Amino acid sequence: MKFELQATAAGTNARAGEITTDHGKIETPIFMPVGTLGSVKGVHQRELRDDIKAQIILGNTYHLYLRPGIEILRQAGGLHKFNGWERPILTDSGGFQVFSLSDRRKLTEEGAHFRSHIDGSKHLFTPENVVDIERVIGADIMMALDECPPGTADYNYAKRSLGLTQRWLTRGWKRYKETEGLYGYSQAYFPIVQGVVYPDLRREAAKFVADLGADGNAIGGLAVGEPTEKMYEMIEVVNEILPTDRPRYLMGVGTPANILEAIDRGVDMMDCVMPTRNGRNGMLFTANGIMNMRNKKWADDFTELDPTGTSYVDHAYSRAYVRHLFVSQELLAMQIASVHNLAFYLWLVGEARRHIIAGDFAQWKPQMIERVTRRL
Repeated sequence: MKFELQATAAGTNARAGEITTDHGKIETPIFMPVGTLGSVKGVHQRELRDDIKAQIILGNTYHLYLRPGIEILRQAGGLHKFNGWERPILTDSGGFQVFSLSDRRKLTEEGAHFRSHIDGSKHLFTPENVVDIERVIGADIMMALDECPPGTADYNYAKRSLGLTQRWLTRGWKRYKETEGLYGYSQAYFPIVQGVVYPDLRREAAKFVADLGADGNAIGGLAVGEPTEKMYEMIEVVNEILPTDRPRYLMGVGTPANILEAIDRGVDMMDCVMPTRNGRNGMLFTANGIMNMRNKKWADDFTELDPTGTSYVDHAYSRAYVRHLFVSQELLAMQIASVHNLAFYLWLVGEARRHIIAGDFAQWKPQMIERVTRRL
């Protein structure tokens, strides 16, 4: 994997760049749709490619390990061939999913012991076998196994947790370096910076990660309960240390405003389930604000979903029609909303990139944040 830094925005830390993988190029900053089980919920691969213009999607190691299982993926020749997605894929290590199973898991020096949420069966993730699993899945970018503590964790817990994450990282990095991809193309391995909301722990973690010299680096453990301003502060602390010639991935974030603030602070890659999850529940993000499509006010509004002329999605559907679909509980409502929201997110990061290159990102960003946070 290669990363080329192409432009920086005066007065900010925002960057535009290009990641090159064996499955294609990724223009940064980029938002990555979440395809937990090898599919982005309610969205065809054709729509991801042609309408949403996704350049990379995510798969999740925990979920894919349980279903369809590693042997099926191995027989298929990896996730790309299994789901028909020809562009880059990133896989989460499953650490966050194990963290969320607080009543079903136990963390030890060996790894993360957990019970399947499907059938209660017992499993173990170690730093080594997670690398092996991700090799079988065949993602272009693999994430290291880490512990993701809650944003409210106290200092002592955060310090112990970080120590475990770093010891796991050392083992996972060794396994990555002594193994190769299974399908004839290269795979990158991103370590993850943890440390909750404590600047000294974040700095220690960022230096530990930077010293590995990995192809890219991730910032984890944010947007998990801490105040938003603390999240922004931790991004700034970490990005002062992470190398500028490698992509920086902020995991699991977030709202359109979160994304713009993260880009401002030097983040290159982001993902979140919000556009699809909130879309399925009737929330649409637009260039002029947020709409609840079940509201009565849209019942006779025959204007396009977003009539601003941004052309980031098919505008054939009116607000009245989409509201009718939601109120009628038609499945098409969730599909339209998911495609719309993902296309908006990809348009938004594309606009950020354009303004970074043009040199006026610092002037554009606050105006855009004011627009995207309105309630319509």
